[in-house]
Amino acid sequence: MTHRDMFKGMTYKSLDKQVDGTHYKGFKIEPAQFISENNLEWAEGEAIKYICRHKLKGKEKSLRKAIHCLEIVLERDYSE
Repeated sequence: MTHRDMFKGMTYKSLDKQVDGTHYKGFKIEPAQFISENNLEWAEGEAIKYICRHKLKGKEKSLRKAIHCLEIVLERDYSE
């Protein structure tokens, strides 16, 4: 369940539905809303999404995807 009143700036009617599963519906704040409200870039947002869902969908594969996204962040932001 997403507590929409925590985010006064925007109402996300699109979060009333989820395409292909329900693995994000049990969170207090859905990853999509957290990512959007915090203006995170793609790779950071994807990592958060995969970390949140790993127990419900994807298991180890989701964690490997999260790690890959973080490797992208490291290369993008911290490589010389």
